[in-house]
Amino acid sequence: MSSERRIPPWLRTACRFTPEVRRTKVTLRGLNLHTVCEEANCPNIGECFSRATATFMILGDICTRNCAFCGCEKGKPRALDPNEPANVAEATRTLGLKHCVITSVTRDDLDDGGARQFAETIRAVKMLNPGTTIEVLTPDFGGNASSLETVLEAGPEVFNHNIETVPRLYSEIRPGAGYTASIELLRLAKNIAPQVITKSGIMVGLSETLREVEGVLSDLATARVDAVTIGQYMQPSRDNVAVSEYYEPGVFAEMAELGESLGIGRVLAAPLVRSSYKAAELIRYFHG
Repeated sequence: MSSERRIPPWLRTACRFTPEVRRTKVTLRGLNLHTVCEEANCPNIGECFSRATATFMILGDICTRNCAFCGCEKGKPRALDPNEPANVAEATRTLGLKHCVITSVTRDDLDDGGARQFAETIRAVKMLNPGTTIEVLTPDFGGNASSLETVLEAGPEVFNHNIETVPRLYSEIRPGAGYTASIELLRLAKNIAPQVITKSGIMVGLSETLREVEGVLSDLATARVDAVTIGQYMQPSRDNVAVSEYYEPGVFAEMAELGESLGIGRVLAAPLVRSSYKAAELIRYFHG
């Protein structure tokens, strides 16, 4: 690991404002849609938008939680947009997406945590784009099993829920969430829908130890999680928690090898890996 706090060269990316980037942005704005790519200041936004790839963020753009790592706006959310499912489906068709990733802010103000909106969006995308596979990256729904069932019954090919960090750091990094509850959500998802690929992700660079990362990977393997992403945490704004360490690329390769040795089918680990980065490639690993 490097003790240098300046962003190392392997994490520097160029923002490419290509015609494809402009087209993606125009499509999203025209349909009043949000993406986690923009809201979270993702470093891969230029690359993904250039490939007409985006992770749609439903349930609005204001989160009810105050996670220390997240760049999304926090506060009192607005009412749900009834046109949102149809608009995501239309954007998927316009951009020609073969794999659609849908995530959201956390909506603790809703009785189902937004599960019905997830389900309606999945169905709308499938109806308009029958050849497109769907990945959902959901919040924890407050541990509500009924909400989880609502989402899975809509038929996504991939169910993703991020662990984000190690148990010791939850009270600081992910207040309002519970490590054990998130592990159990992933375990329950596999029990309810064994055919669905289950996936999770963690960030490093928040003062965790490699032994703690190993513990998380072991817990995910025990929960029969199929795929895991591991990437370097990068501070989205001065208001967010600072980076404690920048890991060198070789360490990520070691983490990937460790996770797969524990029984996880596929671990994608590299400095710039994010939850939905190259998600279409990951699903091809399982579906061929």
